[in-house]
Amino acid sequence: MAKEEEVEVEGTVVKALSNAQFSVEMDNGHTVIAYPTGKMRKFFIKIIPGDKVTMALSPYDLTKGRITFRHKK
Repeated sequence: MAKEEEVEVEGTVVKALSNAQFSVEMDNGHTVIAYPTGKMRKFFIKIIPGDKVTMALSPYDLTKGRITFRHKK
């Protein structure tokens, strides 16, 4: 169980990094490193630069996140 709830934010994928990680720029201008969740990897949901995504950030470390949803264009 998590002690604190996750922070849900939206952003745009800027760059695809190695090891299935992405550089995501949030709407407020900050950039974080994010990786797709297990279900996104399981069902081969592709993420490319320019996609709008929803991320879950831990309140303890706001520089890393998990991509939970890719928005349709």
